[in-house]
Amino acid sequence: MTYCVATKVQDGLVFLSDSRTNAGIDQVSTFRKTTLFQREGECVVVLMSAGNLAITQSVQEILRTAPEESSVLSAGNMFEAASRVGAAVREVYARDDEVFKAMGIDFNCSFILGGQIKGEGCRLFHIYAAGNFIEAQAESPYFQIGEAKYGKPILDRVIEPETSLDDAVKCALISMDSTLKSNISVGLPLDLLVYQVNDLSVKYHVSIAEDDPYFMAVRSGWSERIREAFQTMPPINLESRRYSSAS
Repeated sequence: MTYCVATKVQDGLVFLSDSRTNAGIDQVSTFRKTTLFQREGECVVVLMSAGNLAITQSVQEILRTAPEESSVLSAGNMFEAASRVGAAVREVYARDDEVFKAMGIDFNCSFILGGQIKGEGCRLFHIYAAGNFIEAQAESPYFQIGEAKYGKPILDRVIEPETSLDDAVKCALISMDSTLKSNISVGLPLDLLVYQVNDLSVKYHVSIAEDDPYFMAVRSGWSERIREAFQTMPPINLESRRYSSAS
């Protein structure tokens, strides 16, 4: 399993993914889930993937080796780039799905695509296994794929279009930490990419390991603050809530 989260705020985009692929308790491997396509000064396109690794790697390979005229880097806008990713997903489906069905394997994949192409603002898309997709809006400024449920509450409470890039990074890391805490199928190291609007190049793309000082501070600080908040909540008076059932 995996967990990927991407947020779109007014100052840019934040992408964070884990790197664990789990095919059983004794088959745990590390694979990067974030792929960067970049033409400095022209476009930055980031693709994150979750699901069957063979499927997602096939889609990535189709996109990486596509001729210039059908490459995501030559798309006129991000909607067109998302359409090209969807077409690659359908190409893999057409090639492999009958074999998958015969072997009882689901065609399981999902993607987050985000970035900026010169001439328009930052955009963010969630692409499904059918190759169709939706775009992030002001009311829903983030997407998650993979093991999403544990990291969702903090995103719902914090992320909005006016959130700063720094706060969006911090929120994504807390969301990831909540997932790491609750699900062993998600694991370090993490892949963090931050894109500032109109840069048209990526200046911050790092791997975060267990001993990363900032991530360690976020993990310990968040746990402490949650416990402190819990302790400050008023106690429930069970005595005042007693009732007797009718005989």
